[in-house]
Amino acid sequence: MYVLAPNIELLFTEAGDYHDRVRAAAAAGFDAVEMWGPTGVDAPATPKDLPALKAALEETGTQLTAQLAEPRTQFMIPPWDHSEFFRKLDEGVAIAQDLGCPRMVVGSGTGFGGWKRQVQLDKLIEIYQKAIAQIEGSGITLVLEPVNVRVDHPGSLLDRTAEAVYVARGVDSEFFGVLYDIYHSAVEGEDMTAELANAGSLVKYVQLADTDGRGEPGTGGLDWTERLGILRASGYDGPIGLEYYPQTESSQSVELIRRLAANA
Repeated sequence: MYVLAPNIELLFTEAGDYHDRVRAAAAAGFDAVEMWGPTGVDAPATPKDLPALKAALEETGTQLTAQLAEPRTQFMIPPWDHSEFFRKLDEGVAIAQDLGCPRMVVGSGTGFGGWKRQVQLDKLIEIYQKAIAQIEGSGITLVLEPVNVRVDHPGSLLDRTAEAVYVARGVDSEFFGVLYDIYHSAVEGEDMTAELANAGSLVKYVQLADTDGRGEPGTGGLDWTERLGILRASGYDGPIGLEYYPQTESSQSVELIRRLAANA
């Protein structure tokens, strides 16, 4: 049985603020949630009350499975200066530790203009080797997320799972891996079985949504019994983030995936 972690940016919004969404998710039977940036720096209209969030997590015994590194990674040349990323990394790690969150999600941004792709991937390895050295001993794992450029993230450098795996192999740390998002991979037309076989144990977190429309499982074209079967066969047994835009009320939108995940 997979542990499912509703994304509280998108699900249980009916409950109100983020801490109330945690309580609503727990009341609906979930013992894990995930979220985006911890301070709302990328969404100023929705700042998070971190003490209240922590209290809700502790009160309900809910695990926060993942949060984004802030600001959202934008590695570009020019400039060479990535000091803001590294400065905020320490802040994010401190927040993750306080909230009991074991993972932080990082990305590639739009890349380094005019450079060959291979050079850019190697540059990402250098950046994340430095990041891992900086947070050594924190216990926090960084997970690198490739995202689709066809629909949701045009212009992003890292859109292929295999390239995220290449970067993770280059970083070569038990505290660095790949976030495999079933939705992004499907939009890019990837073969899930082949991608997971290539990635192996480097997959340290998984998210999902259906295609098309990025709604809950059952609203699109993916066979979720098949997809969860492929995931299980790959050896992944960690949590799965539910990062979708619900087409119905939150507690109703999770019904299918909860039933299927219970038997996967």
